[in-house]
Amino acid sequence: MNLANCPRCGKLHVMNLRGICGNCIKEIEFQYEDCIKYLREHKGTTITELSEAVEVPVKQITQFIREGRISIANAPNMSYACEVCGNPIRDSNMCDSCRARLNKDIQHAYEDDQAAKKEEAQKTQGTYRAVDKFRNM
Repeated sequence: MNLANCPRCGKLHVMNLRGICGNCIKEIEFQYEDCIKYLREHKGTTITELSEAVEVPVKQITQFIREGRISIANAPNMSYACEVCGNPIRDSNMCDSCRARLNKDIQHAYEDDQAAKKEEAQKTQGTYRAVDKFRNM
C-alpha cells in the first residue's frame, strides 16, 4: 500500500490516480457542482465573476475547463489566461501569438541543427582515417 501526503491539504492518504486524498476529491466535486449551478443561472459571467461568486479559485475553474468538464462554448465572456503570456484565451493552453512564436523558435532550432550537421559533414568529407590493425595484438 503506497501512502503519500495530499498536495492540497497535506494529510496522509493512500495513493490513487488523482494524486489527492478522498476529502479533497469530494471538495473539488462540490466546487464543480457550484460552478455548474452558477453558470446555468448566469450565462454571461466571466471567470473572475464566477470565482468570486462561488469562492472557487480561478486556477481550479481553469482546470475544469481544460478537462472539458465546463464548456465555455455557450459562455461568450468566459476565458482563461494563456500559460505563457497571460492573455485571455478560450481554448488550448497558449494563445495564437505564443504558439506562432514557439513554432518559429522550433523551426529556427531545427534549421540551426541541420546547418551544423551539414557543416560537420563538409569538414569530414574527403578525409580518411588510418586504422592500425596490429595495434592491439
